[in-house]
Amino acid sequence: MSEKAKIHRYTSLRGLVTRLRDDLNGGGQDFVLLYAYNGTGKTRLTMEFKDAGKRKNKGRPDTLYFNAFTEDLFRWDNDLENDRERRLHINNDSKFFRGLKDLALDERIAHYLRRYAEFGFDVDYDSWTVSFYKGEDDAAPRHIKVSRGEENIFIWCVFMAICERVIDGAESYQWVDYLYIDDPITSLDDNNAIAVASDLARLLRKANGRTRAEPTVAGNNDLDAPEVAPRQVAAPIKAVVSSHHALFYNVVCNELKTDKHRKYLLQRPEQGSTYTLRATDDTPFFHHVSMLAELQKAAGSGTLYTYHFNMLRSILEKTATFFGRDDFSACIHGLDDADLFARALNLLSHGKYDIYQPSEMVDDNKRLFRQILDAFLHRYEFTLPEVFGQRVSKQLGAVRA
Repeated sequence: MSEKAKIHRYTSLRGLVTRLRDDLNGGGQDFVLLYAYNGTGKTRLTMEFKDAGKRKNKGRPDTLYFNAFTEDLFRWDNDLENDRERRLHINNDSKFFRGLKDLALDERIAHYLRRYAEFGFDVDYDSWTVSFYKGEDDAAPRHIKVSRGEENIFIWCVFMAICERVIDGAESYQWVDYLYIDDPITSLDDNNAIAVASDLARLLRKANGRTRAEPTVAGNNDLDAPEVAPRQVAAPIKAVVSSHHALFYNVVCNELKTDKHRKYLLQRPEQGSTYTLRATDDTPFFHHVSMLAELQKAAGSGTLYTYHFNMLRSILEKTATFFGRDDFSACIHGLDDADLFARALNLLSHGKYDIYQPSEMVDDNKRLFRQILDAFLHRYEFTLPEVFGQRVSKQLGAVRA
């Protein structure tokens, strides 16, 4: 069995974290991308990765992370008595917010927020609360209660703004050597999931592109001169990204495909105590099976957008590569209407994701999409290894249904 196809097993999260950190250090990787289903233990893995850094550095953290705990640093005061001023409280005791006030992040938060949503915000640093509003005129209602998805978008924008200051070398965040992002797209629609993935990949590449410089010491030519402590230098920041969301994960993979990275399928068979990693670099990505399940679900529900053609074409391209073919059309060659299917995939898939204005397919294109998907699924059978477990096998059955 080749190294790429080998399944690595770990009996503890600590051993799994050691593998991930080794990939980012001695392994020469800039990014590690993990695809894992919900319930695998991604949040616990994030915290173990963080704790490993503190153990190594005698209590000093080295990881800025985003996960479910990050979202818990914000809580609502719904003003039940007056039913008027609903505010989001910030837990300013967390080191996560140490530079929020001094670094004037409001403008950068707003910059990202405008990309995803249509509401504004005000931060009161005396009470450490956030109020939200819609509209620009004085008559607009203030202190609105945003939706769960909008709240998550705002929190994500705070994280992105903080990451920018980390990259800039802000003193408050000079302890950060790693970024660990776990599922930032909770409660987000597919449109925002694509936008978040694209923006995240761009930021990660910027973080890793920071120039590494050697520390300097004054007085090297003067033996009597006092030594000067090495100056703080900007070094590349490496990152781990984990997700259960196939579309989000696929966009991140595509955006970072030219960078040094490693992609894994993370599993916890039978919900037991053993964790498995399977590299998916040179084999058909196992997360594509989940993507097929999502496409089948979307096709069945009728909620199909133009970017679903991008997803389907991506799967056909990976399948064609696996069989040594140069073009995705090889996957549908010989089928009835193969030429029509190939033209449709060429015309209706785009080089860039339609991030800001997702377009729902017209009925004719929906029918055509279903025909291509059904023809592909009937031609190829996807056999999963036993490590995937019963739950994933059921998902595969749903895809074939």
